[in-house]
Amino acid sequence: MLKLNNIHSGYGGTEILRGVSFEVNAGEVVTIVGANGAGKTTTLRSLCGIVTPSQGTIEFEGQRIDGHRPDQIVDAGLTLIPEGRQLFPFISVRDNLLMGAYKRSARAGYKKRLDDVLDLFPRVRERLDQNAGTLSGGEQQMVAIASGLMAEPKLLMFDEPSLGLSPLLVSQVFEIINKILQLGTTVLIVEQNIVHTLRIAHRGYVLENGEVVLNGTGQELLDNPHVKRAYLGL
Repeated sequence: MLKLNNIHSGYGGTEILRGVSFEVNAGEVVTIVGANGAGKTTTLRSLCGIVTPSQGTIEFEGQRIDGHRPDQIVDAGLTLIPEGRQLFPFISVRDNLLMGAYKRSARAGYKKRLDDVLDLFPRVRERLDQNAGTLSGGEQQMVAIASGLMAEPKLLMFDEPSLGLSPLLVSQVFEIINKILQLGTTVLIVEQNIVHTLRIAHRGYVLENGEVVLNGTGQELLDNPHVKRAYLGL
């Protein structure tokens, strides 16, 4: 479904990613884990067209998308839930969700799509008329995920979905991700919370200093001595 081959990418003259390659198959949860500064967010920005790779190729469903504009990539079926949620705080939750359906193919059936999405998020349904900025951090994260689903993505990408949330809310977020997978949407997660994300991932990649240094199933990576030592303190 998604394939990155030898991606080099960065900002200005600074190269952050150095030959990153990985793939995501339809129906999978795949995670990219690593410490701050490893290049995880740059990987997502390269996928979304925010940063243009200087070398390598990105293919989605057999078509090259490296060098495409962000709106073209959304139209192709990739949607990013950014770090920090990034909602519009002074407009209603309802309007935040409807803005997620700006993609042409998602506009026609937006009313039914909204109802389907709200079935996943009953708490969001209760808050539709509130300004998004008045919600708690956990509620805002749910709205951000719901807004992403309004675009009818084939691949939904999460950048640090557990950031700033309590352990209980983190568990709820990962339960929602499992439900999204069951609905047929493929998921790519970038995350520092290694235990939670590797437990639900079919496969994972460990990114260090802009390079993939390990890959395997979620359980294989949890059992890996380097992962235990470097990320779990074991």
